[in-house]
Amino acid sequence: MDIQYPASPEAHTGPGAYFTLIFAAVFFSGLLSGNNWYGVFDFTTLNGAFGRVTGSATLNGDALTTTAATFRGAGGSGAMDGFLFALGLIPGVMFALGTINVLEHYGALRAARRLLTPLLRPLLGVPGTAGLALIGSLQSTDVGASLTRNLADEAQITGDERDVFAMFQFSAGAMITNFFSSGAVLFTLMLADGSSALPTSIGACICVMFIMKIVGANMLRLVLAFQRRRGAASQSVEGDA
Repeated sequence: MDIQYPASPEAHTGPGAYFTLIFAAVFFSGLLSGNNWYGVFDFTTLNGAFGRVTGSATLNGDALTTTAATFRGAGGSGAMDGFLFALGLIPGVMFALGTINVLEHYGALRAARRLLTPLLRPLLGVPGTAGLALIGSLQSTDVGASLTRNLADEAQITGDERDVFAMFQFSAGAMITNFFSSGAVLFTLMLADGSSALPTSIGACICVMFIMKIVGANMLRLVLAFQRRRGAASQSVEGDA
């Protein structure tokens, strides 16, 4: 009697899985962020932000002047302030993990593996399953870290692949969000003659950062490969002895 083995998950990757992958890429990319109606399809918009509390108050005559601070307050230091900072990361991480589990149920990770592995494997040495974490890490360090941890816990990436991918995320973390929220303002500076004060463009800066993230990840790949080769050589010598 012939034994019928179940088909691999990749064999069931249909149009719905690819649609879910596209939705996930847009959801984590930040393309739809803002206060418009389509902001409901953006991770950062739905994740929201903590409110503000009163930082300090001064009485100027009959007028009371207050300054606003985040929920962490102002002037914190040491482990106490670090705890509140870590507490602020929990909602985003939980939301990201919950979202990725729903997307995984509808086949987004299977579609990512099939589509992106031919690209990410030679580029970074990681499987296409890490594609969503890569997209998310460009917008939010919390998203990238939580999705990468989830991939490692489910054994969808190896220890070396996790380390290389973490290296990619570590350099210029949340590249798009941080650059456009702070660095892009430099491109509005003008010289006295009306020309731009910077000799380059926003697009060139984005390309340089992305390329150097890939360079950094591949430098770690070389280090890990060298360590494995040296370990194998030492074991061979010990075996001969």
